[in-house]
Amino acid sequence: MKKQVISTLLVGAMAVGMLAGCGDSTSTGAAATSAAAAASSAAPAAATSAAAAATSAAAAATSAAAAAAGTGTVGVAMPTKDLQRWNQDGSNMKDQLEAAGYTVDLQYANNDVSTQVSQIENMVANGDQILVIASIDGSSLGTVLAEAKAKNIPVIAYDRLIMQTDAVSYYATFDNYKVGTIQGQYIEDQLGLKDGKGPFNIEIFTGDPADNNAQFFYNGAMDVLKPYITSGKLVVKSGQTEFADVATANWSTETAQSRMENIISSYYSDGTTLDAVLCSNDSTALGVENALSGAYNGTWPVITGQDCDMANVKNMIAGKQSMSVFKDTRELAKQVVKMVGQVLTGATVDVNNTKDYDNGTGVIPTYLCDPVFADKDNYKTLLIDSGYYTEADLQ
Repeated sequence: MKKQVISTLLVGAMAVGMLAGCGDSTSTGAAATSAAAAASSAAPAAATSAAAAATSAAAAATSAAAAAAGTGTVGVAMPTKDLQRWNQDGSNMKDQLEAAGYTVDLQYANNDVSTQVSQIENMVANGDQILVIASIDGSSLGTVLAEAKAKNIPVIAYDRLIMQTDAVSYYATFDNYKVGTIQGQYIEDQLGLKDGKGPFNIEIFTGDPADNNAQFFYNGAMDVLKPYITSGKLVVKSGQTEFADVATANWSTETAQSRMENIISSYYSDGTTLDAVLCSNDSTALGVENALSGAYNGTWPVITGQDCDMANVKNMIAGKQSMSVFKDTRELAKQVVKMVGQVLTGATVDVNNTKDYDNGTGVIPTYLCDPVFADKDNYKTLLIDSGYYTEADLQ
């Protein structure tokens, strides 16, 4: 199989330093005390007003110093423990925030929207200083986040953009359109589509329609592949190409497997070759691979994925999955820890995209980390040499 285009895609995962801030609460407290003393020698009303202002200034200074020193509680809301990547995201976030000095209130919601809402309500009620939220349903958090905004609690949307609320301060994620582009270009290269080869048969699996990222993944890949579908070089035997038709609720492995089994039964049981399957992530890819193992007798297709989940990397080594887009969540966690410190201290917050991520109430300032792909040729460098996995993990 060809690798010409693939080699041009391989770029290093972004490394970003964590913020180390400091503040002098002693001097600011002394200044506030001095202001209160001066005020007490004036007229009683003026003294009261000046003392109150000084006390408020001292409190604000103390709060800023505490934030700079990395104290206080950060609420971290994750969707579920059912997918490997969210366990890694939560663990990376907790470890790095605690290393920076924060207390971490980490909650997983078992992919249940009402549970996540309740968890965030508790974070707000308990006075968490800032919220980092990977939403289950990007449009379901408006009411609870209005409560956070009323209490001046900033919100960073993590990996998934939270929609239809003006309470979101910042967004941190990977370049999710590029994820799809990488997947589409991988298929393009492996099948030799640029060289005019074809026609080839392909099927398409993307993610949860409630996850804003799923549309980015789909659009990025389809912008590469759709011209070949239009020209007939790629043929979707099932006819299922629209996002609504290829979406997979909750990114479920079981749902993807069931749909793939139906497609095989209807279109590929007569010996027709399936040449490629575009899968937007590893949980859907795993479902496709399970279905193929059980019901497909033809030549194994090119299969894409995302997240480099352990089971999928093992399948990649075994030749059952062609590639997986690697999003090093350690680097995303580093960036979010840095942003937390910047927000809480009033520093300028690092962002690198201020035009593309509109949540329905306006464009959310965003930091995009860079995805890369792993396949059987480079997974050792990306995943093992970097310490993401050990050799034993992939046995």
